[in-house]
Amino acid sequence: MQLQTIAQLDQLIGETYQECIEACSTCALACDACSSACLREQNLEMLRKCIELNQDCSRMCSLAADYMTRNRPWTDQVCLLCADICQACAEECEKHASMYEHCRQCAQACRQCEEACRQMFTA
Repeated sequence: MQLQTIAQLDQLIGETYQECIEACSTCALACDACSSACLREQNLEMLRKCIELNQDCSRMCSLAADYMTRNRPWTDQVCLLCADICQACAEECEKHASMYEHCRQCAQACRQCEEACRQMFTA
């Protein structure tokens, strides 16, 4: 069976998951971009923790999106951990946001993803 529309996908996995999946996917891409940009900056030592958190956050967001898409057991726990990692990544990126636009954008994506993951449990 082939999905014909986004609406069918929304019905299949639910609207709440869909919004969070999109936030996780956006965040994963932002973290990958930030990590790559950080590696091209002069002061790598200052950005080491940022790079590591970007990589962790990207992987966790991708995993969370995968779990939600497949409606797997432990999705709730995975999404809560994703929110925690997004929070940590955002806090680190915010330390560099005034110097690096990629860190500012990444922090923003992380905050949006964190909020989306946490909102799933307050709805």
